[in-house]
Amino acid sequence: MSRKPRAAPPSPFRYFNSSPEVIRLVVMMYVKYPLSLRNVEDLLAERGTDICRETVRFWWNRFGPMFAADIRRKRVDRMQAYTPWRWHLDEVFVKINGEKHYLWRAVDHEGEVLEAFATVLSVV
Repeated sequence: MSRKPRAAPPSPFRYFNSSPEVIRLVVMMYVKYPLSLRNVEDLLAERGTDICRETVRFWWNRFGPMFAADIRRKRVDRMQAYTPWRWHLDEVFVKINGEKHYLWRAVDHEGEVLEAFATVLSVV
């Protein structure tokens, strides 16, 4: 009994008229630089691409998490392949809205916060 080869997952860009390269460029412009939706729309208009700011917002909401996960996955793979990837735990007391909290942060060797957790200190 032979098995059929597993089909590739469908492209997330399959229902869009714009190319995946344009969508990636637009989302990355909005995320990487401190630009508003209107600024991205104006920059694209200067390059001859007519895309509404609502389209930019929609693409950012739809594809932003996917691009971020892809970048994070590639970065972690690169770090694990070339250098010994390390992380450590930071602990500190902070005041939030006048209350003392204990903050734990998992930080990698580049200083990027991997996870953060804050607890309220109970005073007895």
